[in-house]
Amino acid sequence: MPTALDNRQRSPRGPLRAFVARLVPGKARTGIDDRDANERVAVVATLLPGSRERAAEILAKGAPYGLGLAGFRQHSVFLAAEPVIFVFEGPAIEGLVRDLVDDPVRSAAFSVWAPLLDGTPRLAQEEFHWEAGRPQ
Repeated sequence: MPTALDNRQRSPRGPLRAFVARLVPGKARTGIDDRDANERVAVVATLLPGSRERAAEILAKGAPYGLGLAGFRQHSVFLAAEPVIFVFEGPAIEGLVRDLVDDPVRSAAFSVWAPLLDGTPRLAQEEFHWEAGRPQ
């Protein structure tokens, strides 16, 4: 079974570029102003066995770039034994995530994750969302 050290030579931006290439436009809107609509995208990655503790250390330091300056409204990371899920929220989320990954300075910060991941991160499309005060 591969360890985190076996993956040291992988490009840190390769897996991110793969999932960004598969991003799809947001779902149809309700009567809410589209320019201000909050969209969400989740990226699901699988940690190599024994990598959870290191992942928690990375997350404890916070985001390695200015989330607000990048245009995101919210960002969450969920960490379990093997999966790690990154949720990005903001207007026109596809463009925001693409800009983040394509920026060589900001995306270099993702290199810390490369030795911890098993395979390529996958995009999880939002299929249901409920919010108080919004039409269903």
